[in-house]
Amino acid sequence: MAFSARVSNDVMASINVTPLVDVLLVLLIIFMITSPIVTHKTAMDLPQSSSKAMTDPLTPIHLAIHEDGQMYWNDTPIDHNQLVTQLALAGALPKQPALDIAAADGVDYDTVARVLANAKAQGIERINILGQF
Repeated sequence: MAFSARVSNDVMASINVTPLVDVLLVLLIIFMITSPIVTHKTAMDLPQSSSKAMTDPLTPIHLAIHEDGQMYWNDTPIDHNQLVTQLALAGALPKQPALDIAAADGVDYDTVARVLANAKAQGIERINILGQF
C-alpha cells in the first residue's frame, strides 16, 4: 500500500462562495417579509395644540426654618400657632400653591416633622423640601 503524500506550497486562490450566497438569500427573504410591515401605515391619535394661553402657576409659599427653630412664612416671622392658621388658609384655597420648606442644617428633625404633619393635616397637597437654605 502506497500513499502519495503530495506536499504543495501553492496557495489556493479560489473562495468558497456557497455560504455567502446562502446568507445573502436568507437576508433577502427576511427583507422581503419585513418590508410590507415597515411600510404599513398606522393611525395615531396625537394630542392637538390649543390656542388657549397657559395659566400662570401660583407662586409657592416659602417656609424657612432657622437653626433656633424660628420660622419665616415668606420672610415674615411666624410662630407655631400662626403657622397652623396659615396652613389652614392655604389648604382651603381651591387652587393651592406649593409649600417650599427650607430647613437649616442644625434644625431638629422633630421640628420639621411637626411642620410636615401640620401641612398634611391641613390639606396641603404639594410640599417641596428645598436642599439649601
